[in-house]
Amino acid sequence: MELRNFLFLFLGLLVSNVSAQFGFFDQMFGGGSGGGGGRGQQAQNVRSDSSWYQQQYENAHCTNYLCPGTLSCVHFPHHCPCAWDQVEDKAELGDGIAICASKGGYKEGETMRKIELARKGLL
Repeated sequence: MELRNFLFLFLGLLVSNVSAQFGFFDQMFGGGSGGGGGRGQQAQNVRSDSSWYQQQYENAHCTNYLCPGTLSCVHFPHHCPCAWDQVEDKAELGDGIAICASKGGYKEGETMRKIELARKGLL
């Protein structure tokens, strides 16, 4: 039961991390507004509520499973891609559960090694 609690906590932290990254990248790169504006033009801040995201989710067409983090349409929830695949590794935990975690360390596969250690209760 402890492992299950750890996995739920781990998933919760990842989801909140992904949410924070969306706002960060929007602010960092101008939210796709095309960058440099004219004189006196300022980019709007990202909304502080989830209505924009909910509208995108509701308007997305998908006959299978719509991934909540990327709005990708896939056959099964564990097929959802990581939102930031260049800086995240995807790990399938079994029973159709998959998570995305920030790549760690300088060695290839370091994130997966840490996830396995955590699953065994050694980390």
